[in-house]
Amino acid sequence: MSGPNNFIHPTAVVDEGCMLGSHIKIWHFSHLMEQTSIGDHCNIGQNVFIANGVKLGENVKVQNNVSLYNGLFCEDDVFIGPSVVFTNVINPRSAINRKNEYKPTILQKGASIGANSTIICGLTIGKYAMIGAGSVVTKSVKPYALVYGNPAKQYGWVGEFGNKLIFDKNQMAYCQETDQQYKLENNIVVRIK
Repeated sequence: MSGPNNFIHPTAVVDEGCMLGSHIKIWHFSHLMEQTSIGDHCNIGQNVFIANGVKLGENVKVQNNVSLYNGLFCEDDVFIGPSVVFTNVINPRSAINRKNEYKPTILQKGASIGANSTIICGLTIGKYAMIGAGSVVTKSVKPYALVYGNPAKQYGWVGEFGNKLIFDKNQMAYCQETDQQYKLENNIVVRIK
């Protein structure tokens, strides 16, 4: 079922049984399987595969050459960079069917995954977290955390607009672009204004 004002490129394949919101763009050579759910204002780039059962919230951007497998759930405003890789089984083998062992991966509101990163299944990427390009993420990531590398490690904090947060002696930080204020308490960042 497709909502109003959607653009689906003629080379894209959208299987019957997809739930599409409105104002969605689906570009060249992408394939959405049945039982996928795509929220309003999403953009699905070129050569994207979305498997059965994947759910995308509103305003999710999936860039070119990404495959989203069963078990992936994206909340609103998530950005997935070009050629990001997601897994859904910890120990895959060609000769062994492990479809009952899929592990869920959750990308919380506003999370950004940089180009060419790999996200191992069973993790939660916290809200507004930022994963640097080329990272291999093997552990869950806290909200507002800035992580990168192989394996990915945390190197700081970012605000909702993606700007690095510098905390003062009172564990307070603010974004110069937006004047949003943040507090660091027990190694957890919370936006307070």
